[in-house]
Amino acid sequence: MAKDKKSIISVKGTEITILSKQSIDYISLSDMVKNFEGGSALIEQWLRNKDTIEFLAVWEQINNPDFNSLEFEGIKNEAGTNRFFLSAKKWITSTNAKGLIASAGRYGGTFAHKDIAFEFGSWLSPEFKLYLLKEFQRLKDDENQRLSLEWNLHRTLSKINYRIHTDAVKENIIPPEITKEQAAFIYASEADMLNVALFGKTALQWRNENPGKEGNIRDYSTLEQLLVLANMESLNAEFIRMQLPAGERLIKLNQTARTQMKSLTENPHIKHLNQDSSE
Repeated sequence: MAKDKKSIISVKGTEITILSKQSIDYISLSDMVKNFEGGSALIEQWLRNKDTIEFLAVWEQINNPDFNSLEFEGIKNEAGTNRFFLSAKKWITSTNAKGLIASAGRYGGTFAHKDIAFEFGSWLSPEFKLYLLKEFQRLKDDENQRLSLEWNLHRTLSKINYRIHTDAVKENIIPPEITKEQAAFIYASEADMLNVALFGKTALQWRNENPGKEGNIRDYSTLEQLLVLANMESLNAEFIRMQLPAGERLIKLNQTARTQMKSLTENPHIKHLNQDSSE
């Protein structure tokens, strides 16, 4: 399981913690109220509001199949009475809510899913909410840019390995005095061997299936596929130098692709990268 990740953003001079749990972002409500009069008491004041309770319930019903609606009805019926009290911990315990997190300790506090945190921000101050949205989006843009750079790095690595691969083809498969057209056909055949081993189809088959897309099948690869492709190109170059027959190489490459893809897709760090980039 991927480790929780913490980030800090500054909103109008207030440092606010963003906690990412399994690629889902939670914003610290405790940090949000630090510079507001009333401090943490504002969170419980907001939670006692009947409109807040109904909003939280709708969010849970949409996003949490384990939400206890019966307990929610009891809480809603009590809301507005003089004796009514609701903390984040009580809400979570009573309804099995997932949108709030309450933790003790020095680095604990009350965290809320970003949807809920923005709603709380509106209640605190519309201006504060807008600045919070702006800084949160800046954080996400920075993360996506880093992911894009990493994707491009692996794409570049794949291209370098492709050059190593084509050099091996040139040295070991292409006979002397071959025409440029014949050489291009052999290069394409070797590239398609990798395509079939990894993607299960040739470049032409992919183009026929995706007539509206620009580029080629590799331009639409996932991070896992790019990593495996880079390994396969180096491996196939070595197979060619060993003068293994094409059929044997294809079987070995497909086995390698299946094994490595299974390993990478089950890797929590790779899952985390892919989930962040899709947000």
